[in-house]
Amino acid sequence: MNEIKLPKIVDRRKKRVGRGIGSGKGGHTTGRGQKGQKARGKVGILFEGFKVKKSLLKRLPLSRGKGKFHAKSKPVIVNIEVLNLLPAGSSVNIESLAKAGIVKLDEAKEFGVKILGKGKLNKKLKIELPMSKSVAKKIS
Repeated sequence: MNEIKLPKIVDRRKKRVGRGIGSGKGGHTTGRGQKGQKARGKVGILFEGFKVKKSLLKRLPLSRGKGKFHAKSKPVIVNIEVLNLLPAGSSVNIESLAKAGIVKLDEAKEFGVKILGKGKLNKKLKIELPMSKSVAKKIS
């Protein structure tokens, strides 16, 4: 007795207009009003006529041109002076840098690692990572 009866929720199909007079939704204008561009053909969702100033496209942030295809994230940078923490003769890769605590493994795998030439390298190491030109000169 004290229960609230909710109305039934009915999903109705969209009206299929313009399928002949016998359908009940056909003949003359078929629910599109009279004349004009919208009554005749397809009009894009973003179309606003000659209105330019406040159109949707103009309100969106500028995402075209120069910076469009550049990488969103840059690699983790490690300077050559930090590599002195590694044992001599070892190979320098993401796993060895993570073991030594120089970089975080998950960050390094996601963004990559690049070695830059600040400082001096006192040991012989085998570097398997991308490096700057100054590092390549210092190693050779």
